[in-house]
Amino acid sequence: MQPASNAEFDFIRTLAADLSRGHVDLPSFPEIAVKVRRVLADAKSSTDQVVRVVGSEPALAARLLRIANSASINRSGRAVTDLRTAINRIGYNMVRSASMSFAMNQIRNGNKLASLAPHLNDLWERSTYVAAYAFVLARTCSKVNPDEAMLTGMMHGIGKLYILTRAAAHPELFASESALNDIINQWYPSIGKAILENWDFSEAMVHAVGQEDFSRPEGDAPNLTDVVGVAVLMASYGTDIAGLESALKDLTAAWRLGMSESKTLAVMQDSAAEITALSQALAN
Repeated sequence: MQPASNAEFDFIRTLAADLSRGHVDLPSFPEIAVKVRRVLADAKSSTDQVVRVVGSEPALAARLLRIANSASINRSGRAVTDLRTAINRIGYNMVRSASMSFAMNQIRNGNKLASLAPHLNDLWERSTYVAAYAFVLARTCSKVNPDEAMLTGMMHGIGKLYILTRAAAHPELFASESALNDIINQWYPSIGKAILENWDFSEAMVHAVGQEDFSRPEGDAPNLTDVVGVAVLMASYGTDIAGLESALKDLTAAWRLGMSESKTLAVMQDSAAEITALSQALAN
């Protein structure tokens, strides 16, 4: 990519320097999301500690209760009313997904980033749908852990979020919408990968967010990268089944998942209610 201005070049050079140092922080990232990430990353953390951290942010705690009682998770129909039971029901990866969605929502509603509202709104909504599609695909078309797939789907655009929050300090970039979009499309996978590496997420998640391994042979078993890659396409095309089928036709990841035209339609139709329920649970 050839930057169209000195401002763009300087911005890209700063991003590259961040990546080379291996130190990538998200400006304006809510402290609660950082605390949740840290407590869940510590193998010595007890459930009591997790409950205390999550419970310190009532809005996040309420979101976890809604997820635990959502139709897609609460198949027994027995409602839970306490945070400990909710966390035990949904699992730590779902807690991570919910905290990330909560953090993105807080960022997009912040006054400092008002100029980026359209970009942030689109990213937040898309991330919740990618997370939901990844969950359903993992469960129905692979042996990939559905909860890990959901978390990775929620995190797939973390590089975009980083670029957008950093771009807020460079309003000169907004003069050209296409310039900012070019920067995002060029850099977000590598930045997302660097962030997940910095945060000690699993290698499989790092690869999936970094959009690696798509060129593996068709006969290989589907992995997390395949699941998230196809979930991104499903979220992009939405109800345009014909467009989605065309996009998946020559994609080896789709073949590994068995996504024929009939299977694609069946997954979209059979999981429509669950996708809506999961995305709404993550978003609200």
